[in-house]
Amino acid sequence: MYTALRLQKKLKGELKRGEVKVTIVDPNSYMTYQPFLPEAAAGNISPRHVVVPLRRVLPKCTVRKARVTELNHDEGWAIVQPLAGPPERITYDYLVMAAGAVPRILPIPGLAENGISLKTVGEAIHLRNHVLEQLEIAESTNDEEIRRKALTFVFVGGGFAGVEAVAELEDMTRDATRYMRKVNPQDLRFVLVEAADRILPEVGPDMGKWTAEQLRGRGIDVKMKTFLESAVDGRIELSDGSDFYAGTLVWNAGVKPSPVVKQASLPLDDRGRVKGTEYLTVEGMVRAFTAGDNAAIPDLTTEGEFCPPNAQHAVRQAKLLGDNIVRSLRGKTLKPYVHGNLGAVAGLGLHKGVANPMGFKLKGWPAWFFHRTYHGAMVPTFNRKARVLADWTLALFFKRETVSLATVEQPRAEFQLAALEDTKQKENAA
Repeated sequence: MYTALRLQKKLKGELKRGEVKVTIVDPNSYMTYQPFLPEAAAGNISPRHVVVPLRRVLPKCTVRKARVTELNHDEGWAIVQPLAGPPERITYDYLVMAAGAVPRILPIPGLAENGISLKTVGEAIHLRNHVLEQLEIAESTNDEEIRRKALTFVFVGGGFAGVEAVAELEDMTRDATRYMRKVNPQDLRFVLVEAADRILPEVGPDMGKWTAEQLRGRGIDVKMKTFLESAVDGRIELSDGSDFYAGTLVWNAGVKPSPVVKQASLPLDDRGRVKGTEYLTVEGMVRAFTAGDNAAIPDLTTEGEFCPPNAQHAVRQAKLLGDNIVRSLRGKTLKPYVHGNLGAVAGLGLHKGVANPMGFKLKGWPAWFFHRTYHGAMVPTFNRKARVLADWTLALFFKRETVSLATVEQPRAEFQLAALEDTKQKENAA
């Protein structure tokens, strides 16, 4: 989206005259601002406000809601599968491979059947409804085993996604228990599992240690140097010998490039990423560009390293990528991508956070305020900035909504039940 926005701006005249055409092919017709997904899952922001509709912000471009199933760059064509109908073939001159990443799922028994990630707005909505529904299950029964399972929440992965998810959802569930008679905050069990010896490596060892202490102070069991070994039927088995049942398993233990890159016949490294250059071109190919989480782009500020897969780099790469395409069209020299790390920031629930912007260490409320200020400024389009700000402002005066809308997962259930009852009545009457 950011690359297309840049092209739309830089090639305004060419697009108007029909000399250039920009086509975006994506399974979703919107861009997700992923740093806000934990807040959306916790109900601090409306899920609709963390997505940007592509057709609205890219009126000069063609948006195709479809999946790329095959791509031949040498001949300049791609096969796309639309929502309905047969596959279609489209031709192109320049390729931008920016398909992002998907969760890296390990072959752990029960993980695929019981786990959920937090990479999409749909997952954020589902996770919120699911967690609140677990509280409803515990509130509605006296069976201790059922209650214990429902009130146990396991999060695997101690990076940004995992830590922010467990912190935000723990904060939300604690609020929700205020309105319940049989579920108390002491009944909740949150477990964060991390394979490494520290969490939040992006903020540094000291801040990561402080974050772990803060989470433990809130009653969250932070287990480091620990692996998930099994999750069959909700039974969690960890490498430290822990064995218990959990009603919720959230998997945020790393990502891998989108599978579409394998369909493109592009050069890949040993991690499945598209091999890119400092100019954001695909290594050894002409008129092919790449950026973001699916690309291995050299980090010119650190010798021998690649840019980490985060929004800080992806957004800046995308803008330069658009500029370099314009330079290529006009026969100019391409510019290399150089960006020093500005630090990292993470939200840990309402009024809690951790950050190290430009080397400064922030904790608690100041870090939380900086987190909101930074991401409020970075979320694309004025429309979304205003809506997110409105959500935050309303939250200052009104309590958070903690209602489970689990029925949206099966919207036809009541209709089918009514139809079944009618059928039974007719059979009995006969």
